[in-house]
Amino acid sequence: MRTSIRRSRRLGAFVAVAALTTGLLAGCANDSDDGSSNADGGSNGSGKGKITLTIGTFGVFGYKQAGLYDEYMKLHPNINIKENVTTRTDVYWPKVLTRLQAGSGTDDIQAIEVGNITEAVQTQGNKFVDLGKDVDKSQWLDWKNAQATTKDGKLIGLGTDIGPMAICYRQDLFKQAGLETDRTKLAAQWKGDWAKYVDVGKQYMKKAPKGTKFVDSASSVYNAALGGGDQRYYDKDGNVVWDKSSGVKTAWDVAMSVATSNMSAKLKQFDPTWDQGYANGTFATVACPAWMIGYIEQKSGDSGKGKWDVAAAPTAANWGGSFLGVPTASKHQKEAVELAKWLTAPEQQAKVFAKQASFPSTPSAYASLKPAADTTAYFSNAPITQIFSDSAKTIPTQYFGTKDQPINTAITDVGILQVEQKGKSPAQGWDAASKEIKDVLGQ
Repeated sequence: MRTSIRRSRRLGAFVAVAALTTGLLAGCANDSDDGSSNADGGSNGSGKGKITLTIGTFGVFGYKQAGLYDEYMKLHPNINIKENVTTRTDVYWPKVLTRLQAGSGTDDIQAIEVGNITEAVQTQGNKFVDLGKDVDKSQWLDWKNAQATTKDGKLIGLGTDIGPMAICYRQDLFKQAGLETDRTKLAAQWKGDWAKYVDVGKQYMKKAPKGTKFVDSASSVYNAALGGGDQRYYDKDGNVVWDKSSGVKTAWDVAMSVATSNMSAKLKQFDPTWDQGYANGTFATVACPAWMIGYIEQKSGDSGKGKWDVAAAPTAANWGGSFLGVPTASKHQKEAVELAKWLTAPEQQAKVFAKQASFPSTPSAYASLKPAADTTAYFSNAPITQIFSDSAKTIPTQYFGTKDQPINTAITDVGILQVEQKGKSPAQGWDAASKEIKDVLGQ
């Protein structure tokens, strides 16, 4: 899932540049704590004489769900694939770093979230295989390749998805609250300003169905608004500007308007209670990058089919997106590189989109993109491809730094939660986040 996605981007045929995550999510071998789990990629098992390739991911990448592991193992009878999944990126990535630095314990393929790619490039480049020698780099968006390229030209990751933004909403709950349910008219009500989205939330809460809230969390709104801003935590020269960033200020202010109101379910994204919120229908909207489509369908289950819909977000934004890298510590580098190339090829990215609407980073796949019929039906026949494509065309250029992800976590999981769940004032929440960020930066 990947809350989530998050930086400078240019969308081949479209022009796009962006920022994630989710976002959202992570995985490593034999992790049984912190919400992680081990899951075989398919039913082939690890027969005698086979090479077992492990792939560490966070959230729902869709490879297993789209049957890609089984397909690859059928094409390569000597290969068995094991996927190790950890729910949250802020749990996943520190473990990956520890194993990279130790030179052992990594998976054969490690997913890298966009919020961590700059750190990987700048501090761990020598720990990954140079994939640029083995692929046609023109398959991917130029800006996507650039994010995963070291100063000496080494490509350490192959692009998976990107995270153009929409708003997913419960049509049935909107109707009960007496609000507009048509996706086009609804999008027009909040077009251009996340504060207008909050205004719709205020209207919703006046007649909210019992036990429901307008939005899952203030952090969700923060990440979405930040992904559409002109600046995040670093400037284009790599300087830390989190405390001066106009994008951060705008996103923080709109998040505080949610956190200090009654419209939030006050859930921490990707925690079990958040998943239960989907299943129980306790919130009516969620900021929805493309990769979250599959997550919602999975967590809401059969009870949500035909109740969810998708509308354009207030502003074009990107949240999330990832890469696949092969650590030099892999004992099966050649085989791992071949699997990473295959999983991220345009044909496979299109298959994942068809299953769960994760938006490809390979432009040649765009013309043929079509979500699965059951996904379209699940989301009330919304024109998912068009909505996310339109968002991708105008995503602003953003720049990421080595500590982008921990800075973001400090703001969402410390600052915003202080206000939303503990009743602190916005000023107190900002102070708590600031202290955490200064610790992260060693200031």
